[in-house]
Amino acid sequence: MDILQSSIISITATILSLLFCGFIVHFQIRKLLSKHGKKRYHPIGGTIFNQLLNFHRLHHYMTDLAGKYRTYRLIGPFRNEIYTADPANAEYILKTNFENYGKGWYNYSILKDLLGDGIFAVDGDKWRGQRKLSSHEFSTRVLRNFSSVILKKKVANLAHILSEAANSNKTVDIQDLFMKSTLDSIFRVAFGVELDSMCGSNEESKKFSDAIDNANAITAWRYVDILWKIKRALSIGSEAKLRDDIRTVDAFVYKLIQSKTEQMSRPEADLYLDTTAITLSWFIYVLCKYPHVQEKIAQEIKEAATGKENATDIKDFAANVSEEALEKMQYLHAALKETLRLYPAVPVNCKICFSDDTLPDGFSVNKGDLVSYQPYAMGRMKFIWGDDAEEYKPERWFDGDGFFREENPFKFTTFQAGPRICLGKEFAYRQMKIFSTVLLRYFVFKLSDDSKIVNYRTMINLHIDGGLHVHVFHR
Repeated sequence: MDILQSSIISITATILSLLFCGFIVHFQIRKLLSKHGKKRYHPIGGTIFNQLLNFHRLHHYMTDLAGKYRTYRLIGPFRNEIYTADPANAEYILKTNFENYGKGWYNYSILKDLLGDGIFAVDGDKWRGQRKLSSHEFSTRVLRNFSSVILKKKVANLAHILSEAANSNKTVDIQDLFMKSTLDSIFRVAFGVELDSMCGSNEESKKFSDAIDNANAITAWRYVDILWKIKRALSIGSEAKLRDDIRTVDAFVYKLIQSKTEQMSRPEADLYLDTTAITLSWFIYVLCKYPHVQEKIAQEIKEAATGKENATDIKDFAANVSEEALEKMQYLHAALKETLRLYPAVPVNCKICFSDDTLPDGFSVNKGDLVSYQPYAMGRMKFIWGDDAEEYKPERWFDGDGFFREENPFKFTTFQAGPRICLGKEFAYRQMKIFSTVLLRYFVFKLSDDSKIVNYRTMINLHIDGGLHVHVFHR
């Protein structure tokens, strides 16, 4: 009965939210049309109603709008929301006028229950202090060497599980395995804690992983649910679930790393591990869809790892993969880049405009507007990448002479750019290369069902909805 009553209250609140939004949006449009007559504003792509109705396919919806307008507005009850796929605008927001675009109170209020005062949710001195600390940690050679050893052990454990699956002809959810493996890795590297969730012996780590995924999704929902604060105050609907998920996260992390809680936000590490686990999952997906790419990478790995082909087993091979060998694998690097272009771990990144401004495209934005650049949409724009923008094509990352070519970071915004560029970028690439090298050296991956549509779950991160189920074969 309590569940039914809660559902009725939640549905009623949603209907009231829609009606209230309609009134406010109508008021905002009239207000905007009568204000600043000489200013030029980006074309209206829709309202937050459209985001609400298209939430299950949000990034498809916004990619369609980006293809039509490049930069557009969605009219909301309290502010305009500007979304851009224009590299010039992205550079202006992320670098040229960096100080005028930050998380602001609006983003912080939405994110703080999940991320606390972590580096991904704050501005100003709090951000600078954590940035300095994190920069030191990621640049330490000792950490890099130690993390490589840990990553090689974890991928060897994962390979053992995949080998058993191949022998028994069982399908596996490779996204779930990547998430567990990277969860194990990050806690071992950052906190010296062995979770052993790869073996399934730690039920607490499973609850933690599920809770943080659900909290991630509910936090994303807050961006389109204008009544979320009321729901939180009443502890009903999605906000009641979020509260329970955060409690699970807190209990798990505080139990394991009490001595570190002041140095690192609760699930902050999860966003770092998400980058690699999510990307590796989409990477396996595209390799299944493009088997010729999978074979080309496997051949490159075999050639680059010359001298290790006589390794006694997978564990031995993994332990002896060198930085030099990883550097030689330029096609692997390009294939990972291409995966990130089409399936960025963070599909949209939101900022707040702190004072009235004009973007490089000549259109105005007002103080308090939400201004976002869209890595997911940008990766699919023909005006940026050419007519084959939606095709998975690692070759696009090479110049005419066959040498790898980096792209403008404001065109390829997966890791942000400018002062807030992701500090874990190189760590993520190293982990993805180590995992890819070992797994593709010994296994072939195929989708368990080629006819099944693989899609994302709308969250802050770009998780594969329902996981990625694959068949694994010995190479």
